[in-house]
Amino acid sequence: MPVGKLVFNQSDPTEFVFRAFTTATEFQVLLFLLFLLLYLMILCGNTAIIWVVCTHSTLRTPMYFFLSNLSFLELCYTTVVVPLMLSNILGAQKPISLAGCGAQMFFFVTLGSTDCFLLAIMAYDRYVAICHPLHYTLIMTRELCTQMLGGALGLALFPSLQLTALIFTLPFCGHHQEINHFLCDVPPVLRLACADIRVHQAVLYVVSILVLTIPFLLICVSYVFITCAILSIRSAEGRRRAFSTCSFHLTVVLLQYGCCSLVYLRPRSSTSEDEDSQIALVYTFVTPLLNPLLYSLRNKDVKGALRSAIIRKAASDAN
Repeated sequence: MPVGKLVFNQSDPTEFVFRAFTTATEFQVLLFLLFLLLYLMILCGNTAIIWVVCTHSTLRTPMYFFLSNLSFLELCYTTVVVPLMLSNILGAQKPISLAGCGAQMFFFVTLGSTDCFLLAIMAYDRYVAICHPLHYTLIMTRELCTQMLGGALGLALFPSLQLTALIFTLPFCGHHQEINHFLCDVPPVLRLACADIRVHQAVLYVVSILVLTIPFLLICVSYVFITCAILSIRSAEGRRRAFSTCSFHLTVVLLQYGCCSLVYLRPRSSTSEDEDSQIALVYTFVTPLLNPLLYSLRNKDVKGALRSAIIRKAASDAN
């Protein structure tokens, strides 16, 4: 098979249908409104972060450069999943084509993997800022930041494309297949194949280790040095300020890597489809919402920039 080429190996067209969250109409409406509200909050919060970083020169630092790109990833990540999910909650279960399922899986895995690599890069940025503050601007140049961001995307693209291509060479029995999930994620789609999937599961574990375990270990190493540097600060106020710059990042890291590890690194025999779907809700809605709510909007620099932007907008409207 040529590298990077998706090959669909089915003689008959196959469609997938997502299993409904509930068949009770009143609960469907409540779920739709809840997920729609969360999605709108994710869109508004992350868009605000991107806008304020791009329009305020005081925030044009490596930390906020990575933060705005993280917000952009979260926007794309949720948009790949949530609109189709919302349409399936209220309306009839609309099928998704084989090619559509493959496209959703590819973008979902690529964006999620890039997110994980970017969190590791942000940990390195905090390591340089706290452990080597005098050399921070010399080390974290614009060129290096752009190269690291491009490297994160490249590292995510290659295994995602190969994994998606490998999965969709499998035969799927029957014309309609029901996925016990709200998206075309790798584990639930693999379960629908009517062929030996041991090789595919092994490849999934290798990709998961590359995307989850290695970046998480790098984050842990960075925070060991960061903790040692913070503890060496004499003043309690200095230690508190240094730790506050890392606490929100750690919250997002633990939630993101913890939930993804439960889905992709647990033995298949110890997992259930319902558990995977419930855990996926966390990294589809909660972590993208934490980025603007905890990591950014509680930051005094971002709050100050937003406040000044609102004041300028009000003044221009008044004139």
